[in-house]
Amino acid sequence: MTEAPDMRSLASLIDHTILKPDATHAQIRRFCEEARQFGFRSVCVNSLHVPVVADWLAGSAAAVCAVVGFPLGAVSPAMKAAEAAEAVAGGASEIDMVIDIGALKDGRVDAVREDIAAVRSAAHDATLKVIIETCLLTDDEKRIACRIAAMAGANFVKTSTGFSSGGATTADVALMYAEVGPTVGVKASGGIRTLEVARAMLAAGATRIGTSAGVALVTQTEPVSTGY
Repeated sequence: MTEAPDMRSLASLIDHTILKPDATHAQIRRFCEEARQFGFRSVCVNSLHVPVVADWLAGSAAAVCAVVGFPLGAVSPAMKAAEAAEAVAGGASEIDMVIDIGALKDGRVDAVREDIAAVRSAAHDATLKVIIETCLLTDDEKRIACRIAAMAGANFVKTSTGFSSGGATTADVALMYAEVGPTVGVKASGGIRTLEVARAMLAAGATRIGTSAGVALVTQTEPVSTGY
């Protein structure tokens, strides 16, 4: 596990995330400006916004991160692959995909592996994070999902979309780290809105944090709104 980082180090682990359906270009541009100011690892957006985010982040150290098959994961592997390919062509260097959760619950592990592998292939060299939506899974299903993601070439496994019935927990992060770490990273996301919670996730084994409250975390202020 990891020691508590200083604020600059913490910022470098944060995917500064704005995924609300009503996000405007003005709001997204502010997130990009904050990424430059505070040194966040990436700005994470719905794939539609990738080209403008790539433009606004040009020349900065922040990556462009796009979600794929978000937030349900209930589209075909071909559609997820096409979305990932378009996002990468538009400037994304990180892809956060949602697995076929129903297939995992059915025990159709080959379908889950093929789903991830299709996006892995389409994303080329982009960093691939696989969202398993832990709040909908049993512990055994979480372990299986992590192993499948690792076998299919994921760089990270990720706890949550932030749009389902629950977000990240330290117990889930620890379980995921025990299954695939340190070879595969663990991204904690969903409900991480205070410095105390972020540090607890890192101590449990997270190597990346997804949150819309990045500024509040690194400035130790109150989040301005609720959400992802």
